[in-house]
Amino acid sequence: MSNDDESDHGVALPAAAAALSPEERAGLVNELKNKLQTLAGQHADVLETLSPNVRKRVEVLREIQSEHDALEKKFLEERAALEAKYQKLYEPLYTKRYEIVNGIVKVEGETKEVGMDKEGVECVEEKGVPEFWLTAMKTNEVLAEEITERDEGALKYLKDIKWVRIDDPKGFKLEFFFDSNPYFKNSFLTKTYHMVDDENEPILEKAIGTKIEWYPGKCLTQKVLKKKPKKGSKNAKPITKTENCESFFNFFNPPQIPDDDDDIDDELAEDLQDRMEHDYNIGSAIRDKLIPHAVSWFTGEAVEGNEYDGLEGDYDSDDDEDEDGDEDEDDEGEDSKGKKQS
Repeated sequence: MSNDDESDHGVALPAAAAALSPEERAGLVNELKNKLQTLAGQHADVLETLSPNVRKRVEVLREIQSEHDALEKKFLEERAALEAKYQKLYEPLYTKRYEIVNGIVKVEGETKEVGMDKEGVECVEEKGVPEFWLTAMKTNEVLAEEITERDEGALKYLKDIKWVRIDDPKGFKLEFFFDSNPYFKNSFLTKTYHMVDDENEPILEKAIGTKIEWYPGKCLTQKVLKKKPKKGSKNAKPITKTENCESFFNFFNPPQIPDDDDDIDDELAEDLQDRMEHDYNIGSAIRDKLIPHAVSWFTGEAVEGNEYDGLEGDYDSDDDEDEDGDEDEDDEGEDSKGKKQS
């Protein structure tokens, strides 16, 4: 898919960074990191507080650390090459999984079965594995926190999820394939993470999500609220307003950072860092956990080994009340969060 199909909602520092050199982009990314380090008091010069002999010992330790870092850099390079090699070996297996999940091929021993619908009428059994990806995602605790009841209708149309490594700039892209559905026009949604190297530690430069083309009245990232008119008001019709709401599909609209670094105070920097880390944790869970072990998440066998317990962030805000004290009501009568309780 071309870049024209994606909207850059990303975590860019600033938005014009795309026109800068890698060194300049890395410098801009470090602006946010430096602000956070200031919060943690990490700019204090520890060496100045040490005695001469202890300082000499620490200097030798730093030299050892430098040797370690050089080896680690080589390890990361070799690991990346090894991961790329095995990614190609995994691909045929993912293709077979896709074909079975979506009923493109039959498995050995499969027979034609006739079932009964809710009215007791005979019907042909569904093809493939219905709601495969939705079920797998809801079993993973990190992803389950992001999925609302309203999202489930759209995620039932999810046919496949893939990821690919990108080298220029460094990072990775998640690809979501959807069947035709009544929610949005897109058959293909992507989320791309661009990384820059800071010494041996990769730093998220920005994230880019596909712009979702919602059908009228079907947007899952917004809700329409109706407010009762005030007593005595000439307008007897309810007042409607639209506001953003929780949804898994907010994943394709990552948090933004102001273009002007001067607009980033310490509190905002800390909040943005938390949201960026939360967004990256979701992407990493999909890449490292869900995609390679989707069947185990579907059956629930992967839950016991889930390594992401406790990483979920809570960025919910309480619903505002109307000035006259009446709470806004969703036109569908839903709870504003619509979370599935696990």
